[in-house]
Amino acid sequence: MKRTDGELIMLWALPAMVIIWASAFFLFPGFVHPMSPTMSVEEVAGFYRDETARIRYSMILFNWFGVGLIPTVVLLAMQVRKMAHRTPILSYCLIACAGGPPTLFLIANMFWLLGSFRPERSPELTQLLNDLAWVTFTVLVPYLIAQCLVLALAVYWDHQDKPVFRPWVAHFNLLIALALMPAAFGAVTFEGPLAWDGVLSFWVKNIAIAVWIAVMGIVLAHNIRRQAAEVPAAA
Repeated sequence: MKRTDGELIMLWALPAMVIIWASAFFLFPGFVHPMSPTMSVEEVAGFYRDETARIRYSMILFNWFGVGLIPTVVLLAMQVRKMAHRTPILSYCLIACAGGPPTLFLIANMFWLLGSFRPERSPELTQLLNDLAWVTFTVLVPYLIAQCLVLALAVYWDHQDKPVFRPWVAHFNLLIALALMPAAFGAVTFEGPLAWDGVLSFWVKNIAIAVWIAVMGIVLAHNIRRQAAEVPAAA
C-alpha cells in the first residue's frame, strides 16, 4: 500500500466520525437547548434524573469517538512538513496540539457521565459535576486556537512556487481562531454571550469547529489526491 493510500483511508474515516459526533450531539439533551449556568441545584439534579439514559449513551458515543479528530490534525502536520521551512518545529507543534482538545473533551464527557451514573446522589454534588463538565467543555479552546495559528503561520511562511496550501487557508484559520477566543472566558459569567450557554461561547464556538473540520477535510482531500496523482507522474 502506498503512503498516500494510507493517508486517504485515514481521511475518509473523518466523515464517519462526523456523523457519529453529530448523532451524539443531538442525543445529549443538554446541547440542543444548552443548559444554563443559572439553573438551580434542584433543576440540575432533576435534569440528570429525568434524562439519565440519554446522557449516558450520548457520552459513551462521545468517549468512543471523541479522539477521531487526531488523524486529521496529524495529516495536516504531514502537509506542513512538505512546506518550505527550515525547521520541522511547526509540524511538531501541530502534533502536540492534536492531543489537547480530545483529552479535555473526554474529561468533560466523563463529568457528564458521572453526573448520570448516580442521579440519586446529593443535588449539590450533581451540580458540581455539571459545572466541571460545562466549564471544561467550554474553555478548552486555547489548544484549538494555537492549532489554527500554527497552521496559518506555516502557510504564510511557505514560500514555494507551488505552495502546499493556498493563502486563503491561512486567512480562514485566523478567522476560526478569532471565533473561538470568546469561549475562553466562559467561566467568568453566568449570563450573556460569554456564558457557557451563550451565543459566543457555545454556538459560535461549536459552529466554528464544525466549519473548520468540513473545510480542512475538503482541503486535505484535494491535496492528498493531487499528491497521489503526482507520484506516478514523477516516476
